[in-house]
Amino acid sequence: MTHTVHEKRKLLARVRRIKGQVEAIERALDGQAGCDQVMHLIAGARGAMAGLMVEVVEDHIRAHLVDTEKHPDVLNTEASEQLLEVVRAYMK
Repeated sequence: MTHTVHEKRKLLARVRRIKGQVEAIERALDGQAGCDQVMHLIAGARGAMAGLMVEVVEDHIRAHLVDTEKHPDVLNTEASEQLLEVVRAYMK
């Protein structure tokens, strides 16, 4: 079972929140909201998408690249945590 299936409910909840944010952008544009309000809504949706990507990438790294149960002798946990920190920082 892949990590996306295992974390399906949590990921779908995030996607639904993002959907709500995108719908809020649509409503703001339809209602002729000011540029500043629309930009704030877009920035929020962008941040939510980045957060979703970080979560999926982090789960992928942990499940497929640094599985301590499958490869306990090969794993460099410090290096894997450093990689995850870089991914998190990059996606913000």
